[in-house]
Amino acid sequence: MLTDIASARESILLEVYRFRNDGVGLHLRDALVAKCREGVKVKLLLDSWGTDVPASFFSVITINGGEVRFFKKIKFFVDFFTKNHRRNHRKLLIIDDRVAYLGSSNITEYSLKWRELVVRVEGPVVHDLKKTFNDSYKIYRKYIFNKFAYKKIITNGEFEIVQDLPSIYRQIIKKRYELILSKARREIFIETPYFLPGFKLRKLMMLAARRGVDVNVIMPLHSDVRSVDFLRGKYMEFYHKNNIKIHFFTLGNLHSKCVLVDNEIFAIGSANFDYRSFRYQHEIMLFGRNAEIIAQLRAHIDQTINMSIPFNYDTWRTRPLFEKIMGWLLTPFRHLF
Repeated sequence: MLTDIASARESILLEVYRFRNDGVGLHLRDALVAKCREGVKVKLLLDSWGTDVPASFFSVITINGGEVRFFKKIKFFVDFFTKNHRRNHRKLLIIDDRVAYLGSSNITEYSLKWRELVVRVEGPVVHDLKKTFNDSYKIYRKYIFNKFAYKKIITNGEFEIVQDLPSIYRQIIKKRYELILSKARREIFIETPYFLPGFKLRKLMMLAARRGVDVNVIMPLHSDVRSVDFLRGKYMEFYHKNNIKIHFFTLGNLHSKCVLVDNEIFAIGSANFDYRSFRYQHEIMLFGRNAEIIAQLRAHIDQTINMSIPFNYDTWRTRPLFEKIMGWLLTPFRHLF
């Protein structure tokens, strides 16, 4: 990524949820400043909740001709628990209309320690990804959306760009997952840090397993959001009894977000496999059938499973009473996780 940034001649567009004032953040900020001084157009769109650093941290970029926007400031007196929950969770970098990166990684030091997943693409699809960035860049202050609004799927050759706006009525990424899971013939792999699918997705995984599909879900043994771990535990018996295989990643935190079905179609991007991403957040996923990406993704998934341990039903049954109680108490609030 830094090599592509260093070679930029026209523009660098970065949209990210979290950009921290640490070693990684400082290094990238300084690299962007250097490109500004070379006359490269630099635009940053940062989520104001996720990027919890003062705007002055980025002033050296704006002083040198770059642009920095913060997506939706928190409003404390207007529908705090819903409108403020609608964050821009996308991670997208576009360089010179030539190359694009999208995936799970934020601009933070801890992302170097976590298991992340980012795909690099070139070709005509980069132009469409740039359009999605420009759309987000225009609405960075907008709070009110038509509750039925949605973004159409953008198809470009063997790729599809699938995006979500906050909505409990139109959840395009979830619908796309429902479609590919319903058509799976051999195997399904889901890799996600937070696994809280709704009833329909759980049912589709169950039906896939019943027709002989090998259904696998990989998640961290302990994520960085403990409440999600308590809540997901409530559903483990369902997965176990329906032959949905759960793998727990043990080497730190797993933060990658991807789906691979039948070694034929993939999805890589920013959305977690949970209510919060599907309902409340601005997300972007790249779906496709590119053989080179599928081969690399399968190698990544196989390696992740090798770093994981299988779910143990007996251990789950004897988990601490506190965890069981927390799972039940948090269930009414599952849409916020």
